[in-house]
Amino acid sequence: MENLLAEIQVSYNTNSSIKPKIESSHNAYEILLASWFAGTIELQEEFKVLLLNRANQVLGIYNLSKGGTAGTVVDIKILFAVALKCNATAIIVAHNHPSGRLKPSLQDIEITKKIKGASELLDIKLLDHLIISKNGYYSFTNESTC
Repeated sequence: MENLLAEIQVSYNTNSSIKPKIESSHNAYEILLASWFAGTIELQEEFKVLLLNRANQVLGIYNLSKGGTAGTVVDIKILFAVALKCNATAIIVAHNHPSGRLKPSLQDIEITKKIKGASELLDIKLLDHLIISKNGYYSFTNESTC
């Protein structure tokens, strides 16, 4: 009988010899802000994941979702599927508020708690959740929100 199931293959290659090191929330903010398209940061909400190795060096940035002016969908299964596929040992999540307001909403706090719980289960450190605008940022870690 012929096997009709496809074999799953896993590979790993960052394609980059330059890996900036994250040493602070401000450092993470600068790297993440550079990945945002300046023309849409005040137009629509986006959610991104900064993937890090054990030395807090950046493996890459994954654009998880794009939404509307007041929110975006955060699929935790996809977030951690990406982190696991990249062999990330830590992550920093970030989203923008098109309004420019940096105060976290109740939804921001709840999703951060869910991500933190999943990260603990998978032994992937959630180092921070940043709310970003072109003029500044809010760090859940610095403010001890969750």
